[in-house]
Amino acid sequence: MNRLETPDPNALPPLKVAMLGCGVVGSQVARVITEQADDLASRIGRRLELVGIAVRSLDRDFAGLDPALFTTDSEALVARGDLDILVELVGGIEPVRTLILKAIENGASVVTANKALLAQDGEALFSASEQQGVDIYFEAAVAGAIPIVRPLRESLVGDEITAVMGIVNGTTNYILDQMTTTGADFDDALAQAQELGYAEADPTADVEGYDAAAKAAILGTLAFHTRVRGADVYREGITRITAEDIQAARKLGCVVKMLAILKATDSGEVSVRVHPAMVGAQHPLASVGGAYNAIFVESREAGRLMFMGPGAGGAPTASAVMGDLVTVARNRVRGVAGPGESVYAKRPISPMSEVTTGYFVRVEVVDEPGVLAAAASVFASHNVSVQTVDQVAKAADESGVATAVLALSTHEARESDIQGVITELESRPFIRGEVSVIRVEGR
Repeated sequence: MNRLETPDPNALPPLKVAMLGCGVVGSQVARVITEQADDLASRIGRRLELVGIAVRSLDRDFAGLDPALFTTDSEALVARGDLDILVELVGGIEPVRTLILKAIENGASVVTANKALLAQDGEALFSASEQQGVDIYFEAAVAGAIPIVRPLRESLVGDEITAVMGIVNGTTNYILDQMTTTGADFDDALAQAQELGYAEADPTADVEGYDAAAKAAILGTLAFHTRVRGADVYREGITRITAEDIQAARKLGCVVKMLAILKATDSGEVSVRVHPAMVGAQHPLASVGGAYNAIFVESREAGRLMFMGPGAGGAPTASAVMGDLVTVARNRVRGVAGPGESVYAKRPISPMSEVTTGYFVRVEVVDEPGVLAAAASVFASHNVSVQTVDQVAKAADESGVATAVLALSTHEARESDIQGVITELESRPFIRGEVSVIRVEGR
């Protein structure tokens, strides 16, 4: 055969693909594999043969898919010994971890969207894949259809990443966007997100930041060539964000966003955190609305790069899974494996107490002479410089005491210093209630 001729994919044995899970994303992936078989074969050089799909129950109607593909025996499916690729779309830690390791042990490459497992135990998975010479690809684990894993893992691997900041959870972005654009409070915005299918019935993983923290751990590992686990990520959710916070942000020329923020410090450490923040209206992330995701990358040579797109949903996530599946299949055809885990740098993870950023502080105080000066002195005693002050009087409370809301923004300060401010303020007799603090980024 002439070297320039392309082999007929139909003349070669097919690549055997198994799947764990057939939910919203899995069903989309299975249909693409079966309905676009000819096109995929032309792109890969071999046909893909879907040989089994493990599900929890066979009682569902998997419309359009061959019922003979489905099984509840996931252990037998991954241990059959002839799999080329396992696509995992179940989520969670166990039994998925054991199933993936068994598939790798039997020589299968893996495509997964399991952010929680990669953040908690990626080391074991990548170690096993390296020993077996197979692939683990996981584009869909971070930001749905947005291609961010591969740029960090491959396109920018010759550059030095200095910072990654992004909106990596569509649910929280939708909620905060609704609070900003319609004036809705948190509970109403969450209910809207649930009605539209953007939020689960139990939204804890999203609104408390667990989902975003797992994604941040994956991004940090890729960006800084340092193993970052989910437990290394400082995490704070959005459940305490109020309409007053949204209005205060607007006064400062900001919007409130739930951000994953990763930075390489001058001392050689890595800072990885997830929390709500006020973002300057001029920053590219400020205009990202709805359930969209966006990730802002800064590097030494390439400069600033922006990645944006749908962060969730069946079709967008299936697109990312299929991209990985085609790449892994091509590697199998060529007899090679793609990049593994790159964690040579082994940088220390900086504690949250060492982070330096701006802050917005709001607190209710007794409205009497000397209170503003007393509050300002607390900031000064902890080396925190106040940038702006706004004081709004309130009606007297039930006891007849006049109060006011004090809102202050600071210059950049150390997290440990601002926590010292909060602790001291809450001990002072002129303070009413808790002190509210939101970090300020990108102004």
